[in-house]
Amino acid sequence: MSLDHDLVGSPSEPVTARWSDTETLLYALSLGYGHDDQLVDLRYTSENTAGVEQVVVPTYGVIMASGAGRGRSLGDFDRALLVHAEQGLQIHRPIPAAGEAQVTSTVIGMYDKGKAAIVTTEARAVDARTGEPLVTSTSSVFIRGEGGFGGEAGPRSDWQRPDREPDFTASTTTWPGQALLYRLNGDRNPLHADPEFAARGGFGKPILHGLCTYGISARLLLGLEGAGEPAEMREFNARFSSPVIPGDTLTLHAWDVGDGGFAFQTTGSGGRVVLDHGVSRFGSDPA
Repeated sequence: MSLDHDLVGSPSEPVTARWSDTETLLYALSLGYGHDDQLVDLRYTSENTAGVEQVVVPTYGVIMASGAGRGRSLGDFDRALLVHAEQGLQIHRPIPAAGEAQVTSTVIGMYDKGKAAIVTTEARAVDARTGEPLVTSTSSVFIRGEGGFGGEAGPRSDWQRPDREPDFTASTTTWPGQALLYRLNGDRNPLHADPEFAARGGFGKPILHGLCTYGISARLLLGLEGAGEPAEMREFNARFSSPVIPGDTLTLHAWDVGDGGFAFQTTGSGGRVVLDHGVSRFGSDPA
């Protein structure tokens, strides 16, 4: 078993991503919009309510940009040993409720962590009609057993938790079937549904998608009084640090760092950190 190191720096062929309001509404529902009476927001969950214009959860950009990487093998290894490590997203303009984009994916690094490897991929999505950039998604996966090839260890993060109590906190409880709904966004990895497959990866039961925890954290941040509007979210980046079991309660801890920026962590049951190194920014296009 080994990684295909020749992929580094080689862009994929462009892939067309198409979505309708069905997909963008499904994404919102799979994050819990409409499930918790205190967080019902018809902007995200309805396309035909009088006087309400549908708004897309900004982190849907990760789903929209993911198609270019599917079907492109990173090498020969047991996929039960692969977990999502980090996810970054730049949102260049609000995502329309329905649309079409051209997406190109490039493996930008394979890093040696000794007994494991980190593979980082960047996907760029542009509006299929105008060519204007929509989102840039940067995703890293952690693959056990694929390190030791003598490569670079990769870049180190300078993120630090602010040395004060959070300026904001918000909580929500996931539900036992949430991964079964979230998987309909396109990630059918059996790690999130099949108990035997999850056991091969060392988990007692199927776990929630890391990107579901990521999207829930964005939902909680967007729901805070004092955060920006969804159309103003320009960055949302985080590191996955611990798995979440469907049914866990998640709590967002956020710090206002000025200039439209927030640092954040998300904790799960027992106070363990499940999403770390969080950075979000509201304001102008970073591109």
